[in-house]
Amino acid sequence: MTADESLTKAEALLARLEAARARLEQTDEPDQAIEVLQELADLAKEIEAELQRARRATEADAADA
Repeated sequence: MTADESLTKAEALLARLEAARARLEQTDEPDQAIEVLQELADLAKEIEAELQRARRATEADAADA
């Protein structure tokens, strides 16, 4: 996967994270809030992984240049 592909995926995940955050702000139900918080945590981990992939791909490209 290229750095650009990883960044594009991270941007899509970030949009999902923002949508989940908005749902969290709108809920008054504790059980639903817990589910959304777990989703936020999972999305944050996925975003971090994609950013690390992008960083590695960029470093590999720089080393090849």
